[in-house]
Amino acid sequence: MTWSDFYLFCFLVGFSLSVVSFLAGAVHIHLPVKWHLPFHLGHHWGGGHGGVRGAFKGAAEISWFNASTIMAFLAWFGGTGYLLTRHARLLALASLGISVVAGLFAGWVVFRFMVKLVQRDDAPMTTEDRRVEGALGTVSLPIRENGTGEIIFSLGETRRCAGARSGDGRPIEKGAEIVIERYEKGIAYVRRWEEFSK
Repeated sequence: MTWSDFYLFCFLVGFSLSVVSFLAGAVHIHLPVKWHLPFHLGHHWGGGHGGVRGAFKGAAEISWFNASTIMAFLAWFGGTGYLLTRHARLLALASLGISVVAGLFAGWVVFRFMVKLVQRDDAPMTTEDRRVEGALGTVSLPIRENGTGEIIFSLGETRRCAGARSGDGRPIEKGAEIVIERYEKGIAYVRRWEEFSK
């Protein structure tokens, strides 16, 4: 086996596994077998329990040594090495060094992309964020006189809906802007926004 054959083999393995991984995840093609390693390489070789927690603030626990980074490394290592051995007049050691650098760079790019994908930018909700009273909303189902309707409001940057009653018992039409006065047993007691804005 020559160096160019070795590089070509690495490229084909890395590229074909990347395509299979993409098809299995994005297009939902299921393979007839489930592959599991009998050990956890990412857990033991990826820097222990911390993963990237210390390196990237707010990131989920991801090991730098995972299937995606390995496939990227193999594809770029193999592709670069194959091209260098076939078309450049370099020593085998120089081609190997450049190929390793190219593979590590590709693995690093994929790892950074994965970290960005699962990074948690949102801060934990405070007591103020969970407070329903004082939230602004809109009536989605009209509130009848002394009856119940439905409202839509935002809480902690999440859109929510709830059953609602008028605080003074008067009807409120659909689309009216409201303020939640209190929230009891899953029912929001509301008033029209105009009453507060005067």
